[in-house]
Order: sequence, then structure tokens, then C-alpha cells
Amino acid sequence: MKILVVGKGGREHALVRAVAESPGDHELYCFPGSDAILELARPVGADDLGSLVEWMRVNEVDLCIAGEESYLVKDEGLANLCRQHGIPCWGPPKESAQLEASKEFAKAFLERHGIPTGRAVTVGSLEEARKAIAGEYPVVLKFDGLAAGKGVAVCPDEATAEAFLDEVFTRQRFGAGRLLVEECLSGPEVSVFAAVVDEGCLVFTPARDYKRIGEGDEGPNTGGMGAVASRQLVSAEVLQRIEDEIVVPTVAGLVADGLPYRGFLYFGLMLTDDGPKVIEYNCRFGDPECQAVMPLVEGDLADFCHAGAGGELKPELLRFDEGWSVCVVMASAGYPEGSRSGDRIEGIDEVEATGAARVYHAGTRRGADGWETNGGRVMAVVAGGATREQAVEAAHAAADQIRFDGLQRRRDIGKLHFEDGGAPTSA
Repeated sequence: MKILVVGKGGREHALVRAVAESPGDHELYCFPGSDAILELARPVGADDLGSLVEWMRVNEVDLCIAGEESYLVKDEGLANLCRQHGIPCWGPPKESAQLEASKEFAKAFLERHGIPTGRAVTVGSLEEARKAIAGEYPVVLKFDGLAAGKGVAVCPDEATAEAFLDEVFTRQRFGAGRLLVEECLSGPEVSVFAAVVDEGCLVFTPARDYKRIGEGDEGPNTGGMGAVASRQLVSAEVLQRIEDEIVVPTVAGLVADGLPYRGFLYFGLMLTDDGPKVIEYNCRFGDPECQAVMPLVEGDLADFCHAGAGGELKPELLRFDEGWSVCVVMASAGYPEGSRSGDRIEGIDEVEATGAARVYHAGTRRGADGWETNGGRVMAVVAGGATREQAVEAAHAAADQIRFDGLQRRRDIGKLHFEDGGAPTSA
């Protein structure tokens, strides 16, 4: 089977590696890819979405896997163009991908279908935002469009709210757009992923990420400084409640609204005292949660996605390890405000030689002397274990072997929020 994965980050490196490890003789391609992904997949001679889909048509690609969200809503939409040319695509069409591309669209969808979520109002100006906040803190502010994981701010006070409002409305850091002023929910956060095929779905291993740059969840938000994943992350009862009250109603809502969906769907959840509630949807796997979850997925991911893209949900093709996986992200100097490139990375070969951990590349490139930094979040080191403690020890021990100037890393990944030794203890 000829399979093309669209994207270039750590999430796509994990997806490409999982597909490469699937049974069968597959030809793997990538766009735009990265130096690390190109060690597993061939590059594509395309420079935009239109030429990419034309390349797939001419080269008779059997499956396109959408990793990066921007291509789903760019121009005509990746899945839409694939469908026009008869190319099976594991990823939703543009109209359905509005669940991620527009926070306002998603909130209206949730309310329309009675899916538990926080109260919110949408505003279009600085003055409207201040009026909606009305001095009530904490409050959550969400930019309506795509913002690479940085368009949400949890504001405990007026100063932090004003700083984010300045980014959105004055400096327009994310471009022109509206803003959601939302109730601040409290409780442990959990990321749940489902493979959705029309009216059916399969829930994958839950995960939890660590968004802030500093230890103890201090400092500014990032795209994610690490993650932990396990079927034991929440109880079987809670996971069943999430499926019954959130996942299944979401799939039913998509069908009722005439929004076709075949692909991964991410549910960002808060486990409140009133039960699980949706914080946000993403129309793809999370990053870095994907890097934590993929090593726990066994079976044939390639055939699973191919069957799903063709309208057939085949849960029997996959199995889920019951253990734990911990992902530690290495970031470059200056992140998240900026990033520094060109710093030589050492220790990758030593980590991979042991086989005890995996290294997923995100912001790296091949230099004259080997791997070097080329972005904010540089790479993720992932290790597993039968217990969370074993996975934590293995992941951090492997991460200790990676070295580059300006390296930023949290040493409490997999530890913070598990102080009682069980499920996450706080948000």
C-alpha cells in the first residue's frame, strides 16, 4: 500500500513510525516532512495543497493520513480534495474540521447537542471582552481560530487577561478573529482520542499533557512540554462515562448535522465535580500526546486507517497496551517566546541504541556534524513501563542523555498531579 502522511512535526514522526511498524509491505511518503521523517518516508514533489493532491492522484496513493490540522481547513481542504480525486483520506473534510478551526463553531455544536461544556460568550472587540469578563476571575479566553496550541489563556486576574487581550485585539498575534470568554472549569484535565468512522468510533488510550514551560506548571503556555498516557489514567467507570456522555453524542451530533467524519478526533476534557466536560475539540491527534499514546497502540494501524478512510471501522485490527507511557519534551533556548536553531544535539544515538526509549523529532535538522536544533520544541523522549513509576524513571533517565546548548526540559513530567500515586490530582 502507498501511504502519505501530511505534516512535519513530532506528532507526524510518531504517526509515520507507527505506520512503518505496521505489518505489510508499505511505501511511505510524507509532505512536507522533516529530515527525521525522511529516514522513514520518501519526500513528495509538491509545493502546495493542489499539487500535493495531484501528485497523489498521479502516483496512485492508496491512503492519505492527515497529521497537521492546518491542511484540513486550508484552501479547499485536504480531505475535500482527496475525495474529489478518489483518494482515501484519514482526516475530516473542511466543514467538519471547523470543530477545531473555530472555537465559536465548536461551542455552538456542543450546546446544540447537549454535550457537557463550560458556559461561554463570543466577543469581537476589546471593549466587548472586558464587558463580558466583568471583573470575574479566573476566566478562560480562547481565540476563535487556529493558533498552534497557543490561542488559549487561563487568566487568574485582570493583569493576565489584559495581556492576552492585547495579544488578540491590539497586536493580533493570531490574526484577525473573535474571542470566546469562557467559564473556568476546575478539575483534572484528560485528553481522549477517538477514531471516528461515520456513525462508529473507537476510543484510544487517554493521555494528559503538561502545557506550561516551567516545573510545577509555572510560566507561559507552550504547545506541550510532555505527556503521560495509560488506560489506567482514569477509572474504567469514568472512561465509560466519557464515552457515553461525550464521545458517542459528539459522533451522533456530527451525523445529525450532516458533517461527515473519518479520522482522529481529540476531546480535551476537564473532570469537574459535576462530571467530565469538553474544553475543546481537535480534528487530529494531539501533540505531544500522540508521541505518548502511539507506543501503546499495537496491531495494524496502517490497515486500520485505510479501512476507516473507506468507511469501515475495524477495531479488531488494534490492541492497547495496559501499561504507561511518559513523554518528555526538549525545547530550545528562548522557547516559547521564540526559538534558537543550529545548536548541536548529542546523545540521540545512545538513547536509541538501548531500545529502552523512543526519540521523536519535531524541531530538528541534519547539519554538517549531525542533528541540530531547528525549532521551539526540538524532540520528545518517550519510554513505557507496567507502572507509571517505571515509565517515569525510564523516560527521564533516557532524557538525561540528550544534550544541547540552551536545552529546556521539565523534570516533573509524569510526577506532577500524581502526588497520591493514583489518577491526576488537579488541573
